[in-house]
Amino acid sequence: MTSDNDFCVAPWTHTYISPQGERRLCCASREPAQNFRQYIDTDGGEGEFVPLTLEDWWNSEHVRTIRRQWLKGEVPSACEVCDKKLLNTNVYRDYFSHLFGDLRDAIVQNTDETGRTTLTPVSWDYRYSNICNFTCRMCGDMLSSRWEIEVQKNQMVDLSNPKNHWMKPKNRHAIRAFVRDHAVPEFRAAIENKTVREIYWVGGEPLLYDEHWEFMQRIIELDYADRVRVRYNTNLSYMGKERDLYELLANFPHWEICASLDGTGDIGEYIRSGLHYDVWLDNFQRGVRNQRSPRQMRVDHTLTLPGMFDLRGIISLCDSNDVFLLSKVVFAFSPDILLSPLALPRHILEPWIDELLETLPFTHRTQALKDVLTHLKSRPTFDEQWPDRYQQEARKGKRHLLKLESIRKDAKLTMETILSDRPNVLDWWRNIDA
Repeated sequence: MTSDNDFCVAPWTHTYISPQGERRLCCASREPAQNFRQYIDTDGGEGEFVPLTLEDWWNSEHVRTIRRQWLKGEVPSACEVCDKKLLNTNVYRDYFSHLFGDLRDAIVQNTDETGRTTLTPVSWDYRYSNICNFTCRMCGDMLSSRWEIEVQKNQMVDLSNPKNHWMKPKNRHAIRAFVRDHAVPEFRAAIENKTVREIYWVGGEPLLYDEHWEFMQRIIELDYADRVRVRYNTNLSYMGKERDLYELLANFPHWEICASLDGTGDIGEYIRSGLHYDVWLDNFQRGVRNQRSPRQMRVDHTLTLPGMFDLRGIISLCDSNDVFLLSKVVFAFSPDILLSPLALPRHILEPWIDELLETLPFTHRTQALKDVLTHLKSRPTFDEQWPDRYQQEARKGKRHLLKLESIRKDAKLTMETILSDRPNVLDWWRNIDA
């Protein structure tokens, strides 16, 4: 239950579209798929693209039900990622409350007993495609065009599965048409009407979106960049062609860059295939020099099993650049995700976490990492959560990671060499019969 003043404001303020044209309450909500099942969805779709416009979605029965639940003090099941802190301890619900808490009275006054609202979105997260120049190992084809090319080239995708039907030419064409004819005009109209208060640029890799550069420039031309909060999740590999990102952001007082990095040096380059750490660091430090407050440039860190071996490096990076760390654990809703620390049995994971909590030099800048590690101890490990499936799924997960290593030849490390720094973890890995 929630208090009357503690409901999530996202269903009244925020609109989201995935790279496959799927609408959700937000990027962290767990809902049934409309067309193609995504990584945290609770049920699959039919595999045929049936687009929903913003008008179709905004006061649909589904969204109105969610609003009614929140206003009655109930937490919808779709919102368990925030409610149970399954991803991180600094949850999206709190972010929206901080940003749009001033709208609570207007929300109540402008929502009827059915959940229908006369308010319109002020926060936008539209992902126009899966275009990305990285193939991060914990990512996948839905969020990376490079991943999409790789899995098709190496026969790593089952196109008979409705989940993957978005790759079929017919659906691909329909999704592109939907973006061109509906998603882009919806966002353009909000920009022209000056109703946008916040934009989350994320992909794929958002700095590769033509729409990013067009719409940001248009906000500047319309002379209200000072009223728009702009947030990025970017791999910082591409900073612009005709105009540099930091030059553009000089017009926006309220911006924040969450620069993705899950390890420094060779470990970081193993996790995030496509990363050149020295290039990333140079681009990041340019941002630090351009920021107006110490929270505008932050390291967006996903805690993975190989990344557990470089937490000291991540902490040192943040402290030496006087920046704050955002930290979350890799999404895992099935036990084959061996990049998750929770793939380890508790008798291996928990003593390791205790050791890290005791020895790592956490500061106020890296408190989020300490919180995530502490929270991991209260979560079930994969063998506890899925005792009947764990062994079989672990073998599947190991085969997947070894397949990627056989395809990608540029990484200096392997899971074997990374895990060798901790013998009991290496033994666990070797005992998985792939």
